[in-house]
Amino acid sequence: MSTQSRIGAIGEYYDNLLMVDATIRGVSVPQQAASLLCAKLQERATLITTRLKYLAAKRGITSEALWLEILKGNYKELTDEEMQAIDTLEAWQA
Repeated sequence: MSTQSRIGAIGEYYDNLLMVDATIRGVSVPQQAASLLCAKLQERATLITTRLKYLAAKRGITSEALWLEILKGNYKELTDEEMQAIDTLEAWQA
C-alpha cells in the first residue's frame, strides 16, 4: 500500500532554501523534499516508536495493533471518561 503525502506550504524562506538545495543536488524540488522528510523520519524513528508504545499502553493494546489502527485511519484520542478508567501503564517502558 502506498500513499502520496500532502504537505502544506512551508513559507517563502524554506521554499527558497529547498529550491536552492535541490538545484545544488541536481534533483527536483519534490525529490529533495521527499529525501529530507525521509531523513528526518529516520532520525525520529525511536522517538515515534516510544510515543506509540506509550499511547498503546494507555489503551491496553499492543503497539502493533495501534500502528494498524493509525494506518487504517481509525485512531482516536481517548475521551475523558476513558482516561479516568485507566488504572496502570505497566506495559509502557520509556
